[in-house]
Amino acid sequence: QVQLVESGGGLVRPGGSLRLSCAASGIIFSIYAMKWYRLAPGKQRELVAAISSGGSTDYADSVKGRFTISRDNAKNTMYLQMNSLEPEDTAVYYCFADRKTIGYWGQGTQVTVSS
Repeated sequence: QVQLVESGGGLVRPGGSLRLSCAASGIIFSIYAMKWYRLAPGKQRELVAAISSGGSTDYADSVKGRFTISRDNAKNTMYLQMNSLEPEDTAVYYCFADRKTIGYWGQGTQVTVSS
């Protein structure tokens, strides 16, 4: 049974930081590209960051320079370090394991940036 479990969300003030984690089980984690998406009320789902099986990374323009995606294949875990958070970053963040013809979603974790 495949499971992706996100954690680390919460309420943070503007300018603050959070680190999200996505723990995977039931898949050969190292061969999957891993991605973070977010969904905010009234907006379309947005691809925030991606990391390939080889470790190459890519970011949405809106988070470049503020967010860092990483993975630890020994722990079957992906991370998203989010710094300089803005109210516009408020959303439910989902991790996605991508093998092109097959993919798996986590259940999401809420991030709220508010003073």
